Amino acid sequence: MQPLFDALADPGRRHILDLLRAGEKAAGEIVAALPISQPGVSKHLRLLREAGLVEMRGDGQRRLYRLRPEPLAALDAWLAPYRRFWDGRLDALGRHLDAEQ
Repeated sequence: MQPLFDALADPGRRHILDLLRAGEKAAGEIVAALPISQPGVSKHLRLLREAGLVEMRGDGQRRLYRLRPEPLAALDAWLAPYRRFWDGRLDALGRHLDAEQ
């Protein structure tokens, strides 16, 4: 799980994942959408591939990237008990704040 957390820790990599939610994109499209240099985007894409979050396929001279949702589903399953814990606490806080008014 650590490589996944490491990959998600960077805002640039999260932005790349957000771009790929809409579907497969060429590396050039990703570079054009970010305020990061091409070598920087390449590094981010490599780290995302190593974490299993994206996969790349060649199409002639182009490299196309797409999101792999399976690691995110595993992360969501791991977070579920913690979400239930915080939901209860936040509900209690909401009730307390409503009572204060």
